[in-house]
Amino acid sequence: MPTAANVARICQDCRAQLYDKYYLNFVTAIPRPLLEEVAKASLEADCVPQIGKVYDQYLNFISLEDDFFVLRNQMLGEVSYYALNRPDASDEEIQRICDSIVECLFSVFVTSGTVPIIRCPRGNAAEMVAQALDKKLRDNVRDPRNSMFTGDSTAIAQLSFSRPLLVILDRNVDLATPLHHTWTYQALVHDMLNLDLNRVTLLTADDEPPPSPTSSPQQRTYDLLHSDRFWEQHRGSPFPAMADAVQAEVDRYKTSEEEMKSLKSAMGVDDDESEDSDLLTDKTSKLGSAIKSLPELMEKKKSIDMHTNIATALLEQIKERKLDVFFEMEDRMISKSSLDKTVLDMISDTAAGTPEDKMRLFIIYYILSPDIAEADVVQYTSALEAVGANTAPLTYLGHWKSLSKMKAPRPLGSYTASTTSVSSVVSTMSNWMNSGSKWMEGVKNLVVGTKNLPVTRIVDQLMEHRTTGQVTEDYCYFDPKQLRPTDSRPAPQSKTPFTEAFVFVVGGGNYIEYQNLQDYCSRQQTGRHVTYGTSQLMNARQFLDQLAELGTRD
Repeated sequence: MPTAANVARICQDCRAQLYDKYYLNFVTAIPRPLLEEVAKASLEADCVPQIGKVYDQYLNFISLEDDFFVLRNQMLGEVSYYALNRPDASDEEIQRICDSIVECLFSVFVTSGTVPIIRCPRGNAAEMVAQALDKKLRDNVRDPRNSMFTGDSTAIAQLSFSRPLLVILDRNVDLATPLHHTWTYQALVHDMLNLDLNRVTLLTADDEPPPSPTSSPQQRTYDLLHSDRFWEQHRGSPFPAMADAVQAEVDRYKTSEEEMKSLKSAMGVDDDESEDSDLLTDKTSKLGSAIKSLPELMEKKKSIDMHTNIATALLEQIKERKLDVFFEMEDRMISKSSLDKTVLDMISDTAAGTPEDKMRLFIIYYILSPDIAEADVVQYTSALEAVGANTAPLTYLGHWKSLSKMKAPRPLGSYTASTTSVSSVVSTMSNWMNSGSKWMEGVKNLVVGTKNLPVTRIVDQLMEHRTTGQVTEDYCYFDPKQLRPTDSRPAPQSKTPFTEAFVFVVGGGNYIEYQNLQDYCSRQQTGRHVTYGTSQLMNARQFLDQLAELGTRD
C-alpha cells in the first residue's frame, strides 16, 4: 500500500544502498507527495539509475472467487457496519471509509477494463460512494493521456457492445439476511466454522493424538480451492444434497480401490506358469493403466477426507443446535407461512439452539413484524435474557426501525423450505467412512427454493429496467462517460436488459446473498453474469456483535 510508513521504509533502503535494482509495485496509485519522497531519497542516495520501475497495479481488493471480491482482510473495523453507523462517527471518518471503498471499486473496474452505469439508493453511504466513484471514473476517462480505460488492457472489454451495471447498496437495505440460518454448504461453513480467505480451520477430535505434547488441542486447516472439483460443484448445494454427494464419492473411491486390489491380486498371487500370455498381457495393461491413475485417485481420496471432516463438523453443530429447525422456522416467517411453533416457545426451548441462535431468530421476526406491540417486545426481551442472550442489538434495531419509518416492510423473499421434511435412518459419523450407510439421522432434508433475496430482487429490477412502481424507481443514476456529472431522474429508459452486473454492499456482505445471486443467474434463459462484492465479509456472529456494540452506544 502507498502509505507514509511503507514509503519511509523504501527511502531507508535506498539510502542504505540495500539493492542493485528497485521495482516498486503499489496496490493502488501512489499520491504525488509520497512519490516525490521516493524521488528525493533516490537523489540523495545517488541511486536514481537503480530505480527500475514504479507500478500502480490497481489491485486494491481481494478476489475470493471469480465473481466475488472483498475490500480487505485487515483492519476490518475501519470499514465495518459498526464504523459506518455508530452515532459518534464524524463526517471525516465516514468520508475516509467511503474513499477506501471508492479506491477498491476503481481498482475492480480498471482490472475489468469497463466503465459501468452506476445505480444506488438515495440518502445513505451507498450514495456517497456512488458520487465519489462517478467523479473518479469520469476524471480518469476524460484524461486521454493517463486514462486507465483506453490501453491494451481494456481491448477485450471494449469488444463488448454493452456496459456493465454497478449496483451499490447499503447494508441497511436488508438487515435480516446476514442473520438468517442458512442451509447451503459454503454459507454453512462460513457461518459455523472458521472460514477465512477460503481456508477453514477445524479442531481435531479429542481422541486423535497430537503430533507433539505441546500441541493440544490440535488444529487442522483445509484450503477450499477452485481446483477441488467437488467444492466447485457442491458449494452452493443444500447440506443434505452435499452429504449424499460425499457418500457417492466415497462409494466410487471404494470401487476404484477394490478394482486396484483385485488387479494386484491377479498379478501377484496366481503363480500358474501356464497362464495364457494374452491374458497376462491384458492384466498387465490394466494394472499399468490403474497405476497411472493412482495420483488422481490419491488426490480424490484427499478431497473426500477433507469434505468428510468438514461435513462431520457441520453435522455435529446442526444436530446439537437443531439448526434445520431454525432454518425452516425463519423460512416460514419470511414466506409468511404458518408456524408449527411460536417464536416465544422456540426461545424458551432449552434443547434448541444457543442464545445467539434464538436472538437471530427473534431479530428476523422483529424486522418482519412492523406492528409488533411494545409490550410484546418487552416479553420477548425478557425471555431472551432468561436464556442468557445479549439483548443489546434490540436497542439499536428499535432506533433503526424508528428512523427507517418502516410502515410496511417488504417481504424478504428468501429460500423456501419444502413442507415435506424427511429423515434418514442412518449410522453415526464415527463409522461413516467404513460403512456405506447414510448418516443424516434426525436432520430434515429441507429443499432450498428459488425465491430471490432483497438484494437479488433489486438487481433483477435494475437489470431488466423494471423499476416503475418498485423500490428502485427513485434510485440514483450515474454515467461516468457523460461529460457532466448528472444524477438523471428519472433514469434513462432502455429496452435492452443488462447482461452483466456488479453488486457492492457497503457495510458488510455474506455468502447467502452471493449464492442467491448465482442461483438467480443460473435460472435466466439469456446469459447473465453477476459479480458480488462487499466492504467486509461477515458471518452472523460478527454482524450480531456489531449490532450489540451499536446497541450499547445508543
